[in-house]
This record gives sequence, C-alpha cells and structure tokens, in this order.
Amino acid sequence: MEPGGLAGLSVLVVEDDLLLRRQITALLEGLRIDVTGTASVGEARRLAAELTFDFVLLDIHLPDGSGMDLLQDRVFGPAAGVLVMTADGGVAGAVEAMRLGAADYLAKPFDVGELPLALGRLRRGRQRARIEEQYRSNTASAFGAFFFGTSLAGLERMLARILEADARIGRHLPPVLIQGETGTGKTTIARWLHHQGPRASGPLVEMNCSALPETLAESELFGHEKGAFTDARATRIGLFEAADGGTLFLDELPSLSLGLQAKVLTALEDHRIRRVGGRREIEVDVRVVAASSQPLRALAAAGEFREDLMHRLDLYRVVLPPLRERGEDLAELAELLVQGLCRRHRLPQRRLGSLGLRRLRSYSWPGNVRELSHELERSLVFEDGPDLELSQMGGGPAPMTGQTDSQGWFNPAYAFPAQGFSLEEAIQTLIAHALKQTGDNVSAAARLLGVSRDYLRYRLAGKRGAAEVGLQLPTASKVGGTDPGHRAADEV
Repeated sequence: MEPGGLAGLSVLVVEDDLLLRRQITALLEGLRIDVTGTASVGEARRLAAELTFDFVLLDIHLPDGSGMDLLQDRVFGPAAGVLVMTADGGVAGAVEAMRLGAADYLAKPFDVGELPLALGRLRRGRQRARIEEQYRSNTASAFGAFFFGTSLAGLERMLARILEADARIGRHLPPVLIQGETGTGKTTIARWLHHQGPRASGPLVEMNCSALPETLAESELFGHEKGAFTDARATRIGLFEAADGGTLFLDELPSLSLGLQAKVLTALEDHRIRRVGGRREIEVDVRVVAASSQPLRALAAAGEFREDLMHRLDLYRVVLPPLRERGEDLAELAELLVQGLCRRHRLPQRRLGSLGLRRLRSYSWPGNVRELSHELERSLVFEDGPDLELSQMGGGPAPMTGQTDSQGWFNPAYAFPAQGFSLEEAIQTLIAHALKQTGDNVSAAARLLGVSRDYLRYRLAGKRGAAEVGLQLPTASKVGGTDPGHRAADEV
C-alpha cells in the first residue's frame, strides 16, 4: 500500500520519550495522518474513552504503569490496531502483548521510517478481516468462470478493451456498470473483471444493496465511529475501506436511497469517504463495479435514481442479454454447468439427453442462468438414468392438463387432454409469446413464427379484419376436422 493510503486515519502515540514521540508525530502528520500523543497510561485511558483511533503505537514501560494494562483492559476496543514498541530484549513482553490483542511490535531502537510500512501492514490486516467477515455472509454462486460462447463474442471484446484501459490507468480506475435481468451472470462478470484485471492481487468485496435496510447500508458501506449510533460500541471500517486497492461490487445499486446514492457519487468523484459519526475524510482507491437488473436511464427518468450518478457510472456499460436470446450457446452452457455441478457434488459426469435438450430449448428461462443451474442440479439429484432429461423442470413432472401456457402444452412432455384442445387459443398464445420476446416488434415476431408480417397483423386485427382480405382462420370448434382453416394454422 502506498503511504498516501494512510491519509485521514487516526493514530494515538503512547510514548514517554519526548524526542521519539515528536519524531513519530512529525513523520505521520507529513503523511496526513491525524496524530494524538501522550506519555502516560492515565492520559491514554482518558483519550481512548473520549476518542476513537484506527491505530495505537504503544510503549510498554510508562511512568505511571505498563502499556500491557491497557491491552489487558481492552481500552482501545477491537477495531484499533495496536503496534507495540518495546525495548531491545523485550521480545517476551511483545509476545505477551500480542496474546492480549496487539497486532504487531517493533523493537527499540527502530528507524521511524519503518512506521508507514508497519501501519500499512496493520491496515491490510484489518481489510482482510473485514473481507472475511463479508464473505462469511455471502451466498453468491460458487461458479467463478463465465461462458461467453459465440452469442457474447462482442461482449468479450468489450471487456478486453476495458482491461486494456485499466492497465494504462493504474490508480483510480473508473467504475463499471453491468445491466441485465436477474440471473444473467452480473456477479460472475464482476468477479471476472477483478480477477482478470490489474487489481487481481487486491481485495474483492461484494455487497448486495437490496439485502440491507437503509439504516444499516450507510454504515456497511462507509463504516462508523464508536458512539455514532446506539449500537456502535466500537469503530468499524466500511466496505469502501476494506476494498482499498481492489474492487467493490455493489449489486442492485438502485436499491439504495437517493441520499445514499449521493454519498456513493462523492466517493467516486473525490476518492474519499467519511465514516458515520466521523469528521475526518479517509482516502480510498477503489474500483467500483455496480450492477442493476433494471435500466438506469429508465429509473433516472422516473426519479428513482440520481441522474448525476447514472452519468458517472455510464462510462463502461456492460449489458448482459437474457438466456433466451443466447441461441445455440444454451446447450453448451448447460453442459458446462452440469460438469461443474458434478465436480462440486463429487458425482460421475453425466450429460443432457435428447429429451432434456428439447426441453432446454423450448423453455423461456425467466430466471436465466441461475434458474438453469438450479434445474440442472435438481435433475442430478432426482434423476437416476445415465442422461439428464430435466423431468423435474418447474419442481416436478410436466403437467398433463389442457393448459395453454408455458407450463402446459409448451412443455415437450405435454399430453393432450381427453376433452379436446383449443388450437385457436394455442396460436394466439404463440403470437403473444413471440411479441413479448421481441418487445412488441411485429416484424421480428413474424420472423420468429415463420410467417409473414401481414399474416401476423391480420391475426392481431381479429377474425373480422382477416375475413375482409379472404383469410380463413381456425376456430376452436373446427380444430381436428377438415375445415380449410387448417391451411392458415399450418403456416404458424
């Protein structure tokens, strides 16, 4: 960590040697660190009760007692990193101090120029502890790779250009915005960007903004000082600080309030944050990757997202298409997921069967890759055959009723009911589904259905409009007979 990364932090120096204390104070203040000095145990207790400190430089032998007593009584709290300064030959005392909670020690005499490196080590240790705490509550997918395939070749090229720009910029990398439906792989892309980029050796911190109440989100992002609110019993660094030198992934960023969005914008613009209840600004160098399942421009137009933050995030915009638009890549992706699941559960490798592939391609996958992975895992658990046929898709065997929705005749395992079937309704359902998939684009829907645009327009106009141009359409009462309307139905 560069020395500038310590700017804005607070350090308490407990040292009775006046010359050494002044040397330490001058050095640290030159690094824009807020330094408080004292020469006694009693004064250290008073300062610790009134103020909070990020780090403490603690001498063991003091005029009115031992610095060890301060550690024994946990005066500085769990958030402060304590660096013990002990006289030459006092290693045993330093070991005891570390047993009582000190993070590291320096043997006197030492070069005060070593202090920035020592404090940098302590800060990185706090970062790692905070990241581990965050990961323990993280339930993100275990799959870290991303399958691009032919359908996402353009996206892969764009990401490569982002990485090239990152390598040139170095510090203060611009944010990345990832948009796509739920389950399309936004978290995986964020991880891919981090591990493929110049900050791969730095921390990757993830936060789902929609999972936290507003009262906790600010403290989680920016940290808080002791006493900032009722339950703030100790100083705690936030995720911006924990991600310093690395990447902070903010999933579902629009879930934050407009006020909190403004503070995120300030952190992006100034590269500084302020803890809740704090007065000091702390420098951070964080690459922010933000994700949203809804287009930010639409949210900004509706007043639900800050327009200035949208423009700041919009430099590198990555849009992930839904799974239903990835064509033939779907089968290859499913095979890769099956292989990963088999390794994860230590099962023999299995493949998708022919019926499973047909079911895979006929389903619209509203939950995208996440839903696909869950369905494949379900099949691995419940199916005993050598090939996976997705017989449990949707949570159980395919329904055998006369439904005309995507869970009825749209399913390859559908069986016609004894009481008959309405082909007219099925045609209308197909048309509605195609229009939904194409965003009500009639020409695109006609291409998906394999019919002319005029035919589709006449169907949408209704039977009366179609009759005026001489088209005969099938009706529910004539399905299964010899009515000429079958000709039109066959076209669909």
